[in-house]
Amino acid sequence: MIDRATVDRIYAAANIVDIISDYVTLKKKGVNYQACCPFHNEKTPSFVVSPSKGVYKCFGCGKGGNAVTFVMEHESITYPEALKIVAKRYGIEVEEREQTEEDVRRNNNRESMFALNGWAAEYFAKYLLNNAEGKSIGLSYFAQKRGFTDATIRKFGLGFCSAAGDAMTQAALAAGYKEEFLLSTGLTLKRESDGRLYDRFRDRVMFPVHNISGRVVAFGGRTLRTDGKVAKYQNSPESEIYSKTRELYGLYFAKKAIQQQGFAIMVEGYTDVISMHQAGVENVVASSGTSLTIDQIRLLSRFTRNITVIYDGDSAGVKATMRGIDMILKEGMNVRIVSLPVEHDPDSFARAHTADQVREYIQNTEEDFLSFKAKMLMREAGKDPIKRSEVIGDMVRSIVQIPDPIQRSVYIKECARTMDIDENVLIAEVARKRAVHTGDRETEEFVRNQQAQMRREERALGQEVNLARTATAGSSIEALEYELIKYLLKSGHNNYEVIESRKAVQINVANEILTSIEEDNITFLDPVLNKMLTTYHEQWRELGIGVEVPVQYFVNHPDPEVCNMAVDILTSDDNYVASVIWKQKDVHIESEEEMLAVGVPKAIMLYRSKIVERMIDAERERLASGLLSDDEESECTMRISQLNKVKNALSKSSDRLIL
Repeated sequence: MIDRATVDRIYAAANIVDIISDYVTLKKKGVNYQACCPFHNEKTPSFVVSPSKGVYKCFGCGKGGNAVTFVMEHESITYPEALKIVAKRYGIEVEEREQTEEDVRRNNNRESMFALNGWAAEYFAKYLLNNAEGKSIGLSYFAQKRGFTDATIRKFGLGFCSAAGDAMTQAALAAGYKEEFLLSTGLTLKRESDGRLYDRFRDRVMFPVHNISGRVVAFGGRTLRTDGKVAKYQNSPESEIYSKTRELYGLYFAKKAIQQQGFAIMVEGYTDVISMHQAGVENVVASSGTSLTIDQIRLLSRFTRNITVIYDGDSAGVKATMRGIDMILKEGMNVRIVSLPVEHDPDSFARAHTADQVREYIQNTEEDFLSFKAKMLMREAGKDPIKRSEVIGDMVRSIVQIPDPIQRSVYIKECARTMDIDENVLIAEVARKRAVHTGDRETEEFVRNQQAQMRREERALGQEVNLARTATAGSSIEALEYELIKYLLKSGHNNYEVIESRKAVQINVANEILTSIEEDNITFLDPVLNKMLTTYHEQWRELGIGVEVPVQYFVNHPDPEVCNMAVDILTSDDNYVASVIWKQKDVHIESEEEMLAVGVPKAIMLYRSKIVERMIDAERERLASGLLSDDEESECTMRISQLNKVKNALSKSSDRLIL
């Protein structure tokens, strides 16, 4: 764990313009800088960097943060890893908490394995390009049979392992690498009979497998022999640095293109990925011949929610594609299918067409997975009623996986039309299976997540305006929590005036909000907003009433989600649009103090009212359960009556009532 003092030094040294300029070409515009967003494809720049605030914000896709979270987002790495990258740029030594002997041993072992794999990748690549055996066998295969250019070969680090049984192993030992790491990475094997070491990948062309940060974690080796006595592919075994279920081949090279184009193309093997890249289509990854896993899907979901699967044109390719698709649907991702002509696989198709032709083919032929699956299975079933019944069951199993109720409804309607079956029958069967396999809790959690995502998207698009003008009894608890935090961050140190007993009284915004929440013992439902509330409260207690809590506590918060939320709040301009309209109509423009005097009490009242409603609903559920004793029912009824009185009082007045 990196200590707080070191983190503070990193943030103090980091120049956000310099760091983002390493990834994006920034152009100065006034006091800020602009560029086309690196996180989504756009032609008109909406990505803004503010050197004075030390933050960036895209007003197109909504992403925002500081220098460290930008590196974290762009490189798809963890927060500590991003801190280390920024620290290295400024020559700051990163001090971490004292580690146990086991921690040190494990980290040293991992670094040794990474170092060895990096050396081995370089060794194989040099052997391919410089050694007579490598050039005559390996380079001939890559360049002539596969048509890979020198640039492509170097980009993916392709190589060759000598047919001599232990050439690589002996070279590694001579270079100072230990036997234990040669064995733990799987580069070397040991004979049980005599203990001799030999190369796992001897006489094979080599494909290094990079993790998301670009480090070599494993290798795939393909034999060029055609006698069928050896396995076509040999892969690195599982190790401390490699799990085949958690890596996607080519993702390191594809992640930027995936973010820019908004979708990922999934193929099967190494050469499929490489040929597509060489053709100019770079948003491509492969499961490397293994069955698709949940971990791989979740890794890809960090970059996009849209996957287009391209399968081989033969029947085996179709069946291989079907496996694992339900898992993608279950993760809430969108899947489309592209079927190639029978004579092609992605590798050969990419080599036979230009990038524009490949993209055009994908755009013109891709179709939604469930529609594709329904049509294909119904063709196979023909008019056989038993087979048609099996198809319907298969389709239901896929639809059940989809967490979004709206998407499920759309797919049910489309499948009912395609399969010529009563839509209500499908609805009932899907509902029954979801009740068995997922339960209401999972559905409720998904709906809550979807609503939170919709609110984030709305805020990113700048659609929320000042609460004093828009808050209503229909506002959700989470939306009101967002508004209360907005008041704290933007105006917590300010005062507004109210009339009490015919006297003008100054009310501090932060004191009014925090006191209400503290006295009512309320915890925010949104975990990010609750973390921001806690941070603000701690600093406010330390600084005192009327002292501004520096926004850097939130912009530079260790939690990237807090940082992003803070930037979202701080970069929203609530009053600009209203000011322009009011000036045009010659309407009085309320001062900030006047708006606070209306907005803050209203936000508190609405929020507390929503909390009371939630408590009433909980008591009513208890009462309706039929599990309470007579005394408990009486107590529950009395509690509901009391809460209703509080709710009615809140609707009439914004005076504080203790809940």
